[in-house]
Amino acid sequence: MHDAQPQDPGSRQAAHETAALPKPTVGVEVFQSLDIRVGRILEARPAPKARRPAYQLTIDFGPLGIRRSSAQITHYYEPDSLVGTLVVAVVNFPPRLVAGFRSEVLVLGAMESDGRVVLLRPDRPCEPGLPIG
Repeated sequence: MHDAQPQDPGSRQAAHETAALPKPTVGVEVFQSLDIRVGRILEARPAPKARRPAYQLTIDFGPLGIRRSSAQITHYYEPDSLVGTLVVAVVNFPPRLVAGFRSEVLVLGAMESDGRVVLLRPDRPCEPGLPIG
């Protein structure tokens, strides 16, 4: 969940309507090119320089090591409640500088029409670093 410009309610509605439309069909190789893994949040803190409320996350991906992410997940989650939580993230996108913070992975979530994010998480305990397929 990378930083984005604030939107007016009309453009949010338009974005939601666009998001509801199916995307073009792609080959399975596109999905297979993404490295999506389970990670465990070790630390979560507010991102003070972010334009939109966000947390700076430190996430353990087991054999892949520790990675960081900027995530706009402040509506439903408090930093302390996130520590120890398993999340799902894309780990092979290039790093991005988000409000002065190096974001190395993209934590995945379901996007509600008003922009709030519901984290995607495994429904059973599992080891950090496991691939998603």
